[in-house]
Amino acid sequence: MSKLGIIVASTRPGRVGLPVAKWFEGEARTHGGFDEVDLIDLAEVALPFMNEPNHPRFGRYTHQHTRDWSARIAGVDAVVFVMPEYNHGYNAELKNAIDYLHNEWLYKPVGFVSYGGVAAGTRALQAIKPVVIAVKLTPVTEAVNIPFVQQFLDEESQVQPNETMVAAAKAMMDELVRVEETLRPLRPALAESSQGV
Repeated sequence: MSKLGIIVASTRPGRVGLPVAKWFEGEARTHGGFDEVDLIDLAEVALPFMNEPNHPRFGRYTHQHTRDWSARIAGVDAVVFVMPEYNHGYNAELKNAIDYLHNEWLYKPVGFVSYGGVAAGTRALQAIKPVVIAVKLTPVTEAVNIPFVQQFLDEESQVQPNETMVAAAKAMMDELVRVEETLRPLRPALAESSQGV
């Protein structure tokens, strides 16, 4: 069984990220490359800014919110960040969510659905790549970049994608499946080596 986690990065009221994530969730389920899809909304996860005293690599979490977050991410085999661009970068809530954990991210592929104005969130995407690489997430090259995202929302704030978006989603899902299968043998070895830490 394989499981994809789709993480909604934006937490602000009126965010576009949630309808974009719901659209992509539908594409991921239609694709069928993963047995399960978990839509993870950082607004609902509601992590405070980092308040754990120990380095995440030790897994010695002192707060229930961290243990819950750890279990949610440990349970997925690949992740997709649905992310906005704020001032040429990605948002603080997403960085915070990444920094809370360490082992839970290791040797999993990550894809990106970015959105914004003329740049389609691509500057934020480039800014986050060194961060995900530092926790041994493997970014795939294929991505979904949505320019002038408001034009794709209907009156009910549901995404009405164009052919380019749908094709990009399929290409990224194809690659996530391939890379997840390649990385999968590394994760059981990691779990065994981290027991008792």
